[in-house]
Amino acid sequence: MTTLKEQTEAKVAAGRAANPEFMAGIDKAIAEAKSLQNGEKALAVGSKAPNFELPNQEGKATSLTALLAKGPVVVTFYRGSWCPYCNLQLRALQSRLADIQDLGAELVAISPQVPDDSLSKDEISEMDFQVLSDQSAKIAEAFGVAWKVPEYMVEHMRVDRGLDLEVINKGNGSILPIPATFVIDRDGSVTWRYVDVDYRTRSEPSDIIEALEKLS
Repeated sequence: MTTLKEQTEAKVAAGRAANPEFMAGIDKAIAEAKSLQNGEKALAVGSKAPNFELPNQEGKATSLTALLAKGPVVVTFYRGSWCPYCNLQLRALQSRLADIQDLGAELVAISPQVPDDSLSKDEISEMDFQVLSDQSAKIAEAFGVAWKVPEYMVEHMRVDRGLDLEVINKGNGSILPIPATFVIDRDGSVTWRYVDVDYRTRSEPSDIIEALEKLS
């Protein structure tokens, strides 16, 4: 089985081959984001995670407090079901979901995408964990992982891919979460995290499981 890193690297390589000019622009945008230390405000290990209450793919409210009452929680922020790297990541997490649950933990995935008829039918929403909608990106901001997307990327998505974030997110057309994952213990403290403004890299499920094993 290939690792998530290998899968995402293959996706990046395919993108470079298909559209080298665009990928060069993405490299520049990511480099600028890193130089500006985007993501430096992300919740640190040892800090308390803010509570949230967000609708899931069925429109039902889910709170962090209620989840923590059952055990540790893995919170992963993703950009949306339209993002191929997010799909790779969440499929990889789905494949290890039983291992996560065997350790007494819940997994929730959060994006700005709004639950509606289209979302309820997509691949992500039909996975065996809760998919929550942070439409305004306020929870991403509270976790320190909200990122204003460069206009270059917004324009590419709108023109080249036919993706209008303002429509997809019902109003929020420029703020996306930095792909990030947090392991939160039952007392609400962050015990492990992975944050990288380069949306083409993601945490390995095995690293998340290792972090959960340390809690048990």
